Amino acid sequence: MAIPALIQQGLYSAQKVYQPLAKGYYGIVHTLTMLAYMALLRIKNPEQIKNYSPGELGKVLGLDRCPEVSCLRNKIQEFTSQSKAIEWQSLLSKEWIEEGQCEYYYVDGHVRVYSGHKATLQKKFVSRQKLCLAGTTEYWVNDQQGNPFMVFMGELNSKLKDAILNQIVPALLEDTKNRISQEALDKDPLLPRFTLIFDREAYEPLFFKTLWDEHRIAIISYRKNVKDVWDDKLFENKEIEVINNKVRADICELGVAINGHWYREVRKRNNAQHQTSIITTNLKITVEEVAGKMFSRWSQENFFQFMIRHYDFDKMIEYGTVNYDNQCKVVNPAYSTLSYIIKVNKAKKLRLESKLLKIISAHIDEEKDLKQVIEKQVPINKKIEDYKLIIEENIEKRKSTPAKIKIADLPVDKQYNKLKTESKHFMNIIKMIVFRAESSLFNLIKPFYANSEKDGRQLIADIFNTPADIAPDFENKILNVTLLALSTPRANKVLSELCKEMNETKTIYPNSNLTLFFKSSAPTSAIG
Repeated sequence: MAIPALIQQGLYSAQKVYQPLAKGYYGIVHTLTMLAYMALLRIKNPEQIKNYSPGELGKVLGLDRCPEVSCLRNKIQEFTSQSKAIEWQSLLSKEWIEEGQCEYYYVDGHVRVYSGHKATLQKKFVSRQKLCLAGTTEYWVNDQQGNPFMVFMGELNSKLKDAILNQIVPALLEDTKNRISQEALDKDPLLPRFTLIFDREAYEPLFFKTLWDEHRIAIISYRKNVKDVWDDKLFENKEIEVINNKVRADICELGVAINGHWYREVRKRNNAQHQTSIITTNLKITVEEVAGKMFSRWSQENFFQFMIRHYDFDKMIEYGTVNYDNQCKVVNPAYSTLSYIIKVNKAKKLRLESKLLKIISAHIDEEKDLKQVIEKQVPINKKIEDYKLIIEENIEKRKSTPAKIKIADLPVDKQYNKLKTESKHFMNIIKMIVFRAESSLFNLIKPFYANSEKDGRQLIADIFNTPADIAPDFENKILNVTLLALSTPRANKVLSELCKEMNETKTIYPNSNLTLFFKSSAPTSAIG
C-alpha cells in the first residue's frame, strides 16, 4: 500500500547517487524497500526481523524470502561505505522544496543521548530530561506540518547558530535558488528569500542582521531577556492559525531597537497576563502570521516525539568512533571547574548576606538587644568573609587558566571523539522518506475520516500491518493485492477509498512490469 507514496517521496532515487551493491541475491532496490518496510511495520532494528516469517516478508519484496539479520547489516554497510548520504539528502531536499514551494523553515536541534563507554562525547543539555548528558546533536529542518527536509550532524562545539550558518543556510540557498529570482529581490527590498524559525538557542540580534544583510534571509524567533511589560490596552484578540488549527489570542505589535537595529516585536498575552515576546525581520507578513508561524514550531517537537516512539529514532546503527583533529580547541575542564566553584560560592555568599540583612532589618530600631544582635551577626559575617576569600582565590586561578585548550592537551582518557555518523545519516534519510510517505497517506484519508487528527496515523499503521493476498496476473501485467477487512465499518471505508486513490497512481512495482492494483476484501455491508 505504501509503495506509490515511497516512490513519490524518492526512495529509489538512491540509485542515482549510490553505486550498485555487490553482486548477490538482494540488490539496491530490495534493500531500500526492506528498510522502508521495516520502518512502516515498526520493526525498529534488524534483530527484530527474527520475529517475522522470512517467507511472508519476502513476498512483499517480490522474492521468496527477506534478508536475514547479518545480510541486511552487510547491505547497510555497503551503502554507508560509499559516504554519499549528504549527496542523496541534497537530491531529495531539492525535490521536496521545489515541490512544496516552501517559504518557512523550522530549525531545531535534537540530542541523541549516548549511554555507551567506547566514545568520549561532550555533554549536551537534554531538554526532555532536563539533564546534561553525553550525546550527539542532530540539526533538523522541517516545514510547518513537521515534514522533514534535511538533517545535519553536529560537530564538536557546534551550536544551533553555527549549524544554521555553516550547514543549513548554504544547503537551503542551493535548494531555493530557483524559487525567487534576484530580479524580484532587487525590485522589492523588503522581500525575503525565505524565513527561518527557531527558538531562543540561536538568539543573537547581530546574527539576525547578518542573515538579512548577506543572504536576504528573514527570521522569526523568541526574544530573550524581556523585562518590560506592555500596556494591556495595546492587545487585541485576533484569530491566528497554528498547525492548521484556528485559535484566538491576545496579540499586539510594536517596533523595537536591539543593539542599534530595528526589529518587529510581536507579543502574545495569556490568561495569566504573561507576555511572550517574538521578534522577526520579515516585514511582508501580518502580525497574525508572525504569531501563528512561531507557535507552529511545536510541529517539529511533535515530529521528534513521533520518530522516537515509532521509528526508534535514536537507535545506534553502527558501532565505532572517529577521532577529532587534536589541534581542535574545546572548553578547558579546569576552567569550567573553577567557574563552577565561583558560581556555587557566590550563591552561598548571597544567601548569607540575605540572612544577615533580615537580622539587621528585624532589629534596626531596637537598642536593648544590641549585644545579642551583634553576636548573631558575627558567625554569619565570618562565613561571608570565608566565601569571599574562596571566590577571590578561584578568580585569580581562573585568570591564569586558559578558557579553551587543544584536544591533545587533555588527558588521554578525556580526549573527545565522535560516533560514526554515516550510517545514522543514511537511516535518518530512510526514515524521513517513510515519514513523508505516511504523511501523504494520512492527508489522503482526511476527507473521508472524521477522526483523522485523533487516530488517523494509527489507522494508517494498522493498514500496513493488515494481512493481504498477493496474486500476480502476468498476462495482464497486474499485481493484485487484496487486503483483508479491518475491524470497523469506518476503517473499512478508509481502506476502500485509499485503495481507489492508490490505484489511480498506476504504480508499477519496483523491479517488475506489474501494475499494482489494490482492493479490500470487506463486503459492501461492512463499509460504513
